[in-house]
This record gives sequence, structure tokens and C-alpha cells, in this order.
Amino acid sequence: MTEKQEKGMRKHYIDNLRNFTILLLFPVHTFMIWNDFGSRFYIWQGENKVLSTLIVLVNPWFMPLLFVLAGMSARYALEKRTCKEFVTLRVRKLFIPFVGGMLFLVPFQALYARKFFDGYEGSLPDHWKYFLTHLTDFSGYDGAFTPGHLWFILFLFLISMITLPLFHFLPYGKTADRAGKMPAAVVLLLVIPIWLMYYLGNFGGFSIGKNLALYLAGYYVLSNDLVMEKLERNIGWLAALCGIGTIASVVLYYRFSYYGDLWVNFIGWLSILVLLVAAKRFLNQRTALTGYFNQASYPVYILHQSILVALAYYVVGISGVLAVQVSCICIGSFLATMLAYHLIRLIPVVRGLVGIK
Repeated sequence: MTEKQEKGMRKHYIDNLRNFTILLLFPVHTFMIWNDFGSRFYIWQGENKVLSTLIVLVNPWFMPLLFVLAGMSARYALEKRTCKEFVTLRVRKLFIPFVGGMLFLVPFQALYARKFFDGYEGSLPDHWKYFLTHLTDFSGYDGAFTPGHLWFILFLFLISMITLPLFHFLPYGKTADRAGKMPAAVVLLLVIPIWLMYYLGNFGGFSIGKNLALYLAGYYVLSNDLVMEKLERNIGWLAALCGIGTIASVVLYYRFSYYGDLWVNFIGWLSILVLLVAAKRFLNQRTALTGYFNQASYPVYILHQSILVALAYYVVGISGVLAVQVSCICIGSFLATMLAYHLIRLIPVVRGLVGIK
């Protein structure tokens, strides 16, 4: 099918891949409670190499993939919306939930970190005041101010606004033919500018430069159907290289604790290309779950970590069995988040604060 024939058709694989990635946050953030790579979490129970290795397998690609998918979606959105409508939608869907989350959700998870690490026994209002008036390292693990998991929403909003003038003066149509001629190997080599952009606006490993590059790659390159067709034709060697690279990542980390920037960016970008092709081939259909999670996944992202942290605080105090702790935190936080989502849907004023239409 040509790009002209596919124009206007919903790319269901983008929705399904986004939904899958957001649901993956439940096990990833659960495993973070036992990470061994020097980064504390709001609740931390000591080092576990196996759980940490599982995080290492997905960390290179699962959040970068969301920026690529956002860039692809922006291209389709701007085909049917004016810039003014696009900005209005982003303010409503990104900026307002970010502000709401910073006021009512992130202080809640920082409270539990403060309880866990410092034994805080004060009131929630006193902590809320402390959270809004104290700056330390932005991690939030000491109860002080942090954007928490909402860094993604803030970065996406800023990138969406920054790139609009570029999309106006250099629209997708002017670059489509050139992008469509790129060999699969050249698409893979885009990892070089992505890696170099990693060092631009890097805040403790959260890089607005890298995520800007990923967003642009999604908009100009990976939303191009000719590019995706070439990646599909080359999926054999791309998937083999990805498999070998993934095994190498595990070995390097497990034996040598190696987690270098260049390697992480390479294996992350390669994994994104393979996942996009796999999703296009096997997940490009709308199901009942697709329709459901298209509405639920974004509010779930906003709500999940605060609920997970609060639940973990109590679970680790009740049971000392690792399997019980992991299962209860992961499954329990998922169920509690879905319940919270459905309850919030019934409250008109609150709905908009978590991105529900």
C-alpha cells in the first residue's frame, strides 16, 4: 500500500505500542524498588541484580519510544488540525495535567519517600508546603520538590511548542521524498545525532535534547510509510542485531555493570526500529482493548507512580518475601490505578487534571 493510499488511515499499531509501553511502567517501576545501579527510588529495598537486569533490558527504549510515537502522532494531527487547535489541545492535554499533577500527585509520592527514608511523621499539609518550598537534587527522595514521572509530560509539552515553528517553515511534505529514499542502514545511523543530542539539556540523565531528536525522527522519518516499508524488508538483520545487542547488554551489565551512554542510545534506537516494524506487522488492528486503553493509558500514566509508591510503602512493611512484595506492588498498583481512573472519570472538575476528555 502506498503512502497516498494509507493517508488518513488510523495507524492502530502506534496506539497499541503506546498502550503497551505505558503498561510496562508497572513492572519497571516496581523493579526500581530493588535497583542496583546507584539510583534510589521513592521506596528502596536494597539491590537485586536480576530485577535490575530486567530494567536494563527495557530502559534504553521504553521512554524514548514514547517520544518517537508522539512525533509520529504530531505529524498526523497537524494534517487535520490548525496550529492554534494543536496548541490548544496540547495545553489542555499536557500543560494542565502537568500542573495538576505537580500540585496533587507528585507531593504525595514524595511524602512516602520522606516517610520511608527520614521517618517523617508530620501532616500532609505540612509536607505539601515543604515540597513546594524546598529544592535539592530534584529526585524527590528526600521529600523536596521534583517533577517525578511528570518530567515526560513537561518535556513533551515543551518539545511540542518548540517544534511548531519548524514544522511550519519545514513541513513534512517538503522532506517526505528525501526521507523516503533513506536506506534502512541510514535510518539506523540516525542514532549518531540522537546520541549527540543526549548531552544537550541533560538533567540527571533526562535529556530534552535527545527527546527532541527522537520526536523529530518520529515526525519526519518514521511516520513516512516508505521508510517503514524499507525497515520491514530489512527486519531480518535488524532483529538479529537487536537480539545480539540485547544479550550483550545483559552480559555487560551483569558481569561488568557497564551501562555506557553510546551503547544505551544505540541499542535503544535499534530496539525502537524493530518494535515499530513488529507492531506494524502484528498489532495494526483495532480491538476492544485498543479502544479502551486509547482513553485510559494517558490518565494511567499520570496516576500510576503515586499509587505504586504509596502501596509499596505499606507492602514492604508487611511482607519480607521478595516474590510476594513484587507481585503485590505490581498487580496491586495496576488494579488500584484502574479503579482510580474509573472513579475520576465520574468527577467533571478532576477529569481534566489527569487528561481525560
